[in-house]
Amino acid sequence: MRIARFSIDGNVAFGAVEGEGTVESGGLVLDIIKGIPYTDFELSGTKVPLSKVRLLPPVLPNKVVAIGRNYAEHAAELGNEVPDVPVAFFKPTTSVIGSGDAIEYPSFSDELHHEAELAVVIGRMCREVPRERVKDVVFGYTCANDVTARDAQQREKQWARAKGFDTSCPLGPWVETDLDPSDLAIQATVNGEQRQLGRTSDMIRSIEDLVVHITEAMTLLPGDVILTGTPAGVGPLNVGDEVAVTIEGIGTLTNKVIKRG
Repeated sequence: MRIARFSIDGNVAFGAVEGEGTVESGGLVLDIIKGIPYTDFELSGTKVPLSKVRLLPPVLPNKVVAIGRNYAEHAAELGNEVPDVPVAFFKPTTSVIGSGDAIEYPSFSDELHHEAELAVVIGRMCREVPRERVKDVVFGYTCANDVTARDAQQREKQWARAKGFDTSCPLGPWVETDLDPSDLAIQATVNGEQRQLGRTSDMIRSIEDLVVHITEAMTLLPGDVILTGTPAGVGPLNVGDEVAVTIEGIGTLTNKVIKRG
């Protein structure tokens, strides 16, 4: 099931996406969900065309835990070794935007990069999750773009500003709850030109590895997000560019880059 979060007439709700097509092509409708989707829920039967609503980030995470250098070719393209243990960092909730929202080019950077990623959405509070129970705590999957101020990342060493600035974490367009994430095509295009193309099967550490590793240290809450790393091909974004992240079985997350302020 595809679960979207949206606003209509000033109200925010969740809905199940029905029909075929894309956000842009039409043909999709939302069956509004009673309550929130992390627990047992009912569909209301009240349906609205997706074209009549504004899509929001599909979740509002308490925290986004991101993993760096989880694809060997990406680590190599930036001159880095594959780490012995997963490299984890945070992106704040203020960095999260939805499909169709604008990425604001930060004033402290001259080298903004796209990073297409599979995002894992947590469905229940959990900590110290054993490998065999990882599927029980995952709500679903969505597309992410770990937008990075590459020059700031290299200059400052710590990644908080480089990867945590406002609008640096596009998520969407919805969460797919029924999906095997082990071998999915993942790509990024900029102005229609392909930049990244990889498969989730190339991840060094699997989703199970990452959930186990993260929950050894911290409690994850419903709606929290794990970014699983990006394949090779990251590259620059400029003001006016349109960047799209497409993941097989999920859909396409699209954002335009604008000048901040």
